[in-house]
Amino acid sequence: MTLKTFAAFAAAAFMAAVAPASAQTPAPIKVGFSMTLTGNTAPAGQQVLLALQIWRDDVNAKGGLLGRPVELVYYDDQGSPANAPGIYSKLVDVDKVDLLIGPYGTNVIAAALPALAPRNLTTIGILGVASNHEINYKNYFSMIPYGENAIHEFTRGFFEVAAAQNPKPKTVAILGADAEFGKNATDGARANAKAAGLQIVYDRLYPPTITDLTPVVRAVKAANPDIVFVSSYPPDTVGFIRAAAEAGLSPKLMGGTMIGLLATPLRVQLGPLMNGYVNAADVFVPSFVQTMPGAADAFAKYRERAKGQKIDPFGYTFLPYGYSAGQVLAQAVEATKSLDHQKIADYIRSNKFQTIAGEVSFGKNGEWAKPRPLLTQWQNVTGNDVAQAADPKNWVVIWPQEYANGKLIYPYEAAKKQ
Repeated sequence: MTLKTFAAFAAAAFMAAVAPASAQTPAPIKVGFSMTLTGNTAPAGQQVLLALQIWRDDVNAKGGLLGRPVELVYYDDQGSPANAPGIYSKLVDVDKVDLLIGPYGTNVIAAALPALAPRNLTTIGILGVASNHEINYKNYFSMIPYGENAIHEFTRGFFEVAAAQNPKPKTVAILGADAEFGKNATDGARANAKAAGLQIVYDRLYPPTITDLTPVVRAVKAANPDIVFVSSYPPDTVGFIRAAAEAGLSPKLMGGTMIGLLATPLRVQLGPLMNGYVNAADVFVPSFVQTMPGAADAFAKYRERAKGQKIDPFGYTFLPYGYSAGQVLAQAVEATKSLDHQKIADYIRSNKFQTIAGEVSFGKNGEWAKPRPLLTQWQNVTGNDVAQAADPKNWVVIWPQEYANGKLIYPYEAAKKQ
């Protein structure tokens, strides 16, 4: 046999050996979603995307789902509700994805559901407050811990703590971004304020694209409320806090559902200006990392991969709920041994799930059967450094008692001077 003949024989033998293995490589299971990667809420969406990428890698390291690797297929919805229906239609009709997750955020989820419902498609929305309360779609599940009465539960702690002060505050100003999230939060705040016997002296929604909140803050100050409740996205959280400081707005209690205070880079920007602010939007705090099974490992991976990506270095809020959405979906697929959306939905509806965000089961409208709201206050921040922006000594859980690591500093003026 000549050298040339031997080489040809060897090559043919090699191809014959590898061809069966290649043919047997299973097709990936495609998981599709839209995600906010640009726009006002991109700092959150980018964290959720990284969380899902870590989940995918963890699943694949263990052999995938149903013996098949998981592949993520996603598009940037820019935080615009108008983009969501088209993206989910493309994922299903063009990309032929097998499973769905998301979207992220109240407004985008609420816009996506009418496109999914006629097809009986199952999805797990991430951090949307009562996104399903109008459409009541049976195959939607929510990865946020506010329970079946989410609109009420979202702000309950804020007003429960306010009503417990002595002397009890009497008046409240309520304001928020004019979008699904802001409307849901302020609707709940209004109901909880009235239940607490508070008089509402200012009640307004502002455009979500507003850049200068000075006129809004001046109007609130003129109303002279004892309490100021704000429901805001990241840019208007920063805008409100800076405008309030410049105007000298100093009620007895101030805060609300301020999404901007969930982002470490924005907290670093604000530094001591955060002191005294009470936030009902926190859903995961540093102390949970060591108490939720698997959380420490996921956070370690997140922090390593977040380096150099110009995203939040800690991921306290968005990592656990993005990753847990994947965990719920994976557990349902493996249990049913199916990619059938109805079978998966029926299983999710009827079972409990172990996730890095805690044990989860679902009730009405796909919300958590057992709520777990938190209320935090920023205290004793002295500089604009990353360490203080994630330190439990500064980021204090004040309610409920079972999770509290400190007490409310009241009134706001006293906390501001700490």
